[in-house]
Amino acid sequence: MSESAAAERDRTAPSPMTDMTLSVTEVRSLSAQIVSAIENVIDGKHEAVRTALTVLLAEGHLLIEDVPGVGKTMLARALAATVGGVVSRIQFTPDLLPSDVTGVAVFDQREGRFEFKPGPVFAHIVIGDEINRASPKTQSALLECMAERQVTADGTTYELSRPFTVFATQNPIEMEGTYPLPEAQRDRFTARLSMGYPDTDAEIAMLTSRDRGDPLSEVEPVVTLRELVAMIEAVHRVFASPAVKAYAVALTTATREHPQLRLGASPRATLQLLNAARARAAVDGHEFVLPDHVAALAESVLAHRLVPVPRVGERTRDTGSALADIVAEIVDSTPVPDIR
Repeated sequence: MSESAAAERDRTAPSPMTDMTLSVTEVRSLSAQIVSAIENVIDGKHEAVRTALTVLLAEGHLLIEDVPGVGKTMLARALAATVGGVVSRIQFTPDLLPSDVTGVAVFDQREGRFEFKPGPVFAHIVIGDEINRASPKTQSALLECMAERQVTADGTTYELSRPFTVFATQNPIEMEGTYPLPEAQRDRFTARLSMGYPDTDAEIAMLTSRDRGDPLSEVEPVVTLRELVAMIEAVHRVFASPAVKAYAVALTTATREHPQLRLGASPRATLQLLNAARARAAVDGHEFVLPDHVAALAESVLAHRLVPVPRVGERTRDTGSALADIVAEIVDSTPVPDIR
């Protein structure tokens, strides 16, 4: 085997399981350090930072949607900078091809055979910038990666590394040059969040921090890849009672029965809601999931998956807030279990 082929084999191999064990108290401490490091770059967005970290520890994927210039990519890059591992970035454009994302087989004249050249998805954290500027065909190249953590090319399947998380940014779909993400693609994302404009104090603090240069260049890894995998394993051990599981199912079931929704949340959404709740519990230092953890994440996990009943004259940009209101209504009306 040539040196280049060996390197590519190693790159496409999954990361080994860690032999480190962390308690939820240690996960909480490390999480606080990660959040603190990110907030040196992102001012006034504490909940957005916590949500991004929650998705990472839940081994999910995050969609960050908002207007240009509010720090979507900065948040993804800052979080990636705080953890060890391989980070790649894909700038999605209309002419991007699926093989530019997943990789391509190239004929090696010396070896006399085709050799797979891994694409940028072969990383621990993949930052997909402006994902909805690529064509639907290129967007779909991420479906297998995000759902099954593997890439199939020319009949051969290559496993992706662990952890594997996609942080994708997109502009609102009414903006020029964007393609709406199909339902199947949105359903792969564990959560969606909107950055929003910073408040006055946070924006002044941002201007002051930029006086010293780019603060992102000063962010250093807070945890190693081994520690990150151990944090993820600790999340898996967080206990979720039957009552909490039933509560999560009740919330997603309510979206399927809501009269204003044409498409409710999928079973995958229920699973990811519980996984995210486990991660949020660990970030808070809890060994078990509370109904509050599920309720707090319901909007960010469920709203982007829902499809409303079409209304005459409804504007596209109003849909997101309307769906969030529906989820909030469902959370308010669903009985909270007593787990004492």
